[in-house]
Amino acid sequence: MTLVHRIAIVAALASGLSTGTISSAAELPTQPVLTLAAARQVANAAEAKAKAAGWPCVISVVDSAGLPLLLVRMDNAAVPAGVELAPGKARTAALFRRPSGVLEDAINGNRPAAATARGFVLMRGGLPIVADGQIVGAIGVSADTPQHDEEIAQAGVAGLK
Repeated sequence: MTLVHRIAIVAALASGLSTGTISSAAELPTQPVLTLAAARQVANAAEAKAKAAGWPCVISVVDSAGLPLLLVRMDNAAVPAGVELAPGKARTAALFRRPSGVLEDAINGNRPAAATARGFVLMRGGLPIVADGQIVGAIGVSADTPQHDEEIAQAGVAGLK
């Protein structure tokens, strides 16, 4: 290949990069995204369950990267630390792609080394949110007991359907 050909190829690539029009045989994959409106729907369903059961709590919804979309702190939430725990549970569920309670079970069972996963909340109450077979986000709940956390989170996930 001559120098002129190399320069022409580099120029074509640079032009495509600057305009975003590089042609390729492969198409980029698409995936569903959890919108703010959908996150509100999840949080509203979770909050309705918490209110009906008399379990005031903190509810957090994150995107698939574990980044926050919203946080709801109900009046008289039982655990003040919930404002940190709920987003942590949601982030953990989103990034591990499984319920946060699975990690709690691992620590208490045959995988205590899971406790070394720094920066995650390895407690029940975080559930992934799935759309079209893909994880699009997660919900985290901090109420008064682990069972209530999971029930409220399950109601939130069900509220999206």
